[in-house]
Amino acid sequence: MEPRPRIRHYTTSPWKHCIHLTLLMVQLSLPQVGASCRILRCNSDFVAATLDLGSSSMEGGGGAGPGGAALSREAVNAGYCSALRSYAMCTKRMARACRGDLAYHSAVQGIEDLLIQHRCPRAGPTAQPRPLPQGTLSGDFCLYERSFNNTEGRAPEYLHCSVFGDPHIRTFSHDFQTCAIQGAWPLVDNEYLYIQATSSPTREGTHSTALTKITIIFKNMRQCIDQQLYQAELDNVPAAFADGSVSSGERQGHHSLTVWTQSPGQHAEIRAAHIGTVLVVRQSGHSLGLSIRSPRAIVNAFGPEQDLQLCVWGCPLSQRLNMLHPPPPDPSLSSIGAHSHCAALLPARDVYYQACVFDLTSSGDLNSSMAAVSALQDARNMIPDRERIHLLPVASSVQHLARLDLTMQLTLLSMLGILARV
Repeated sequence: MEPRPRIRHYTTSPWKHCIHLTLLMVQLSLPQVGASCRILRCNSDFVAATLDLGSSSMEGGGGAGPGGAALSREAVNAGYCSALRSYAMCTKRMARACRGDLAYHSAVQGIEDLLIQHRCPRAGPTAQPRPLPQGTLSGDFCLYERSFNNTEGRAPEYLHCSVFGDPHIRTFSHDFQTCAIQGAWPLVDNEYLYIQATSSPTREGTHSTALTKITIIFKNMRQCIDQQLYQAELDNVPAAFADGSVSSGERQGHHSLTVWTQSPGQHAEIRAAHIGTVLVVRQSGHSLGLSIRSPRAIVNAFGPEQDLQLCVWGCPLSQRLNMLHPPPPDPSLSSIGAHSHCAALLPARDVYYQACVFDLTSSGDLNSSMAAVSALQDARNMIPDRERIHLLPVASSVQHLARLDLTMQLTLLSMLGILARV
């Protein structure tokens, strides 16, 4: 299994983190769950039922209620027991349809173990369904753009993020960074959407990496969709969800989720009408790329525990590289050759041109230049303000931090000198 950083998903509670991670791993490893077996719906309902319990420490801490009020340890445990009983009832309703399904039987066994572990009575109250978000009960509640326009009298403000190449990230706030990350990292993690990208070394003995896997989870939104999974890997960009469907969430004559392709095996575009979001997954050369356009309200729908999102905050400071100073060129390609090749494809000397030179220099693969070309084309399609498409390269954050550290040192020395004279 590929190394993964610690991803705090949904909550910081150790108990909940373990459960949610287990459910996620089951779903990712078993994409063949049939449409008639709705165990993913049971999983999603359990996660939703425990979201408002906040962080809990079974050694003595409490949690936070829906309004932020503190809950006692007993109240938190009672809430989990109610959620577990609801989870068990849901699995019982799925018993016939899910007979022989490994994900189903894993869930049933996990519920049984947890009921015993937390001394939950078999009989008792069950978790109440989470209230539907306000403003989503009109006839257009699964058409985000139309509903927003009816409510606000204007179109939503859209934000754009992309990740491609070695990898380079353009965040929702128009920061552009080159990262030295390997393994699986979350790009987006909010109340509606979870996106994870996996980066792997391209060649032994080099620091060059490429995106090799992209996982997208559309979280359960009961009135519009059941939880849905999409996965793409290098040399396999399917134009379908993991269950084989090309659409999902049929409501009032339309589908909330649809997938289509203009290049089978190399490109997929997913439209999520219920959250007004468009995602484009494509393979360019020997790496994957992802571009996202999503409304600001959707992008910002996350809590403090969802604190690792590359599309929101960029890559960690310790993992940022200076794109203006790429690694030593591959022996098969000179630095001058890389600049000439990228200049022919990307005349504007913007961040996409610099990313092209970086990837081409570090990999020596001419096909790697297409990642920047495709990312720029997606940016043109997704960013309405033409002036914001071409970003100018800036000095790396590492250099900025070095200058900041020097300034702080000088300030500290000055203060010590003043104190010494007092």
